Amino acid sequence: MTGVEVPLGDGTVDVELPDCDVTVAEPPGGEAVDVRAAAEGAVADPVGPAPADVVAPDDTVAVVVTDLTRATPDDVLVDVLLSALERAGVAREQVTVVVGLGLHRPMTDDELAAMLGDHADLAVNHDPDDVVEVGRVDGVPVELDRRVAAADRVLSTGMVEPHQYAGFSGGGKTVAIGAGGEPLIRHTHGPEMLARDGVRLGRIDDNPFRTAVDEAGEACGLEFCLNVTRGPTGVLDVAAGAPRRVVRALADSARAALSVEVDDGYDAVVAGVGAPKDTNLYQASRAATYVVLGARNPLRPDGRVVLPAALPEGAGEGAGERRFHDRLSAADDADALYERLRDGYEPGAQRAFVVARALRAHDIYVTNSESPDVVEECLMTARPTVGDAVAPDSDVLVVPEAIETLLR
Repeated sequence: MTGVEVPLGDGTVDVELPDCDVTVAEPPGGEAVDVRAAAEGAVADPVGPAPADVVAPDDTVAVVVTDLTRATPDDVLVDVLLSALERAGVAREQVTVVVGLGLHRPMTDDELAAMLGDHADLAVNHDPDDVVEVGRVDGVPVELDRRVAAADRVLSTGMVEPHQYAGFSGGGKTVAIGAGGEPLIRHTHGPEMLARDGVRLGRIDDNPFRTAVDEAGEACGLEFCLNVTRGPTGVLDVAAGAPRRVVRALADSARAALSVEVDDGYDAVVAGVGAPKDTNLYQASRAATYVVLGARNPLRPDGRVVLPAALPEGAGEGAGERRFHDRLSAADDADALYERLRDGYEPGAQRAFVVARALRAHDIYVTNSESPDVVEECLMTARPTVGDAVAPDSDVLVVPEAIETLLR
């Protein structure tokens, strides 16, 4: 079979497997919405408080936004929020936009301009070394960027998409993790938390990770967020208001749009990623672990994941990405690394822990990469093309948007 396209960078690559039996996992999806109209409608009819209920005219406001690892339309969302704040009496000069990097690398001025357009002048990168404690969750300090903590009110944008640990991202996570400090990241992403019942892809109810970041977001003072969820066609839904209610509403929309039933026993799964997630291996590897460690693993024992990913930044350039690379590249094999990391690790290395867990059962092949040496250093196998990574006569499942698909 030929002619199946999967994302690669900002474009696509044709998956040509003429000697294989190929099935394509296509979730229901949905029609993309007009983001501005939907965002304005969500702010006008929120699930919970409206901006005017949260802010006073004299307030300073911090708006925490996602970074370049999320395909959030922050230029539009920030513009809509600023308009809502202006109607509530808050001038533009009273607002600071803080980019929630977590432990990712800072965004450049050009990247901020591309992401925020006319509002890039309001933006500052989160500084994880300049934080203050604002509360505790599970006995762990919740630290917050000093500039966010100094604001009278905290708002956020965000992307509610399937997440390996939180079930779905967005809501309080954007602020508590994106603009927070290492203690909470170490706690929520540590081996004890990731081993707890309920911590899994696509689940928010009775999920200790989701509960922790929700409570941490409240400790950070987050009262209002404007979030989106997306699928292969673009942004599918927008919600605004109380963070927990926003996440629940958009998670319901995402499940309906992104879930697809599949069989098991496949020899290989081709997991598409595309930009911005395939900028580095840290982010792109999510596609492989979502397939292997999700609600339904479609692979036979010893089947392989094939991951087309551009990787212009190699393993990644932030502190967390460097720790991910250091752990994987120093290991002899996945079994030994997994056992070693069960005793604990620094924030960022949780992705190495999860990748090692997946590699214990299945090989991961990364194709079409600009950084094949980095792939090989990280216990994975580099191949030039998807065809080079799949054996003839294989039974293959293609998941074109693996991070935006829930296999059932």
